[in-house]
Amino acid sequence: MAAASADVSAFPSQMPTEKTLMTSDDALNQLRHIARERAFGRHVGSDRLIQAGLDALIAGVESPSLAMLAGLLRSEEPEAPELFDQVLEELGLLFHPPADPQAAKWEMAYWIAGRIADGTLDPTAGTHLIWADIAYDLGYPEELEPLVHCAHNLDGWEESWGVSIEELNGEAVEAAKQFLSKRSAAEAGDQPGACSRHRDRPTAD
Repeated sequence: MAAASADVSAFPSQMPTEKTLMTSDDALNQLRHIARERAFGRHVGSDRLIQAGLDALIAGVESPSLAMLAGLLRSEEPEAPELFDQVLEELGLLFHPPADPQAAKWEMAYWIAGRIADGTLDPTAGTHLIWADIAYDLGYPEELEPLVHCAHNLDGWEESWGVSIEELNGEAVEAAKQFLSKRSAAEAGDQPGACSRHRDRPTAD
């Protein structure tokens, strides 16, 4: 069954907000994440690029083009993508996905799983992206089954199941960690996934 395409282009995250002052490491991680979003073909608005530049500047990150990016006016927003790339190059953060489309999808899966595992991406949004934008294109490989099951559970969760949404989120985080652990131990492909199916939902195939 074909999954509906995920419309999560902004990658809702759990990065520090205005209430929590970013450290330079937080700001650099945000730049890395946005660099990958754009490299993987997600649309990132100029306003978000400028805000990321401002966050980095306030956090003490130093780059010749950073102040220019952070200081762009609304009328100058079209300049943001080029300046953002300059900042990435100056900081050594440019990212190029594999040229092979399937390899790029796998790289995206590992990146999203990493963000789920480290708490910078909401498990519901992350597993849905893996289900709809990656597993579908790759023909639902066995390695992604646990994360796809987590996406099914989180997408269709009901209170009547007797399991909390927090528990399902925890299962998704564990499934992401197991998926990442298999990257360095591919021979352990028969290890069971963390997510059980909490109700009888059709398998995506």
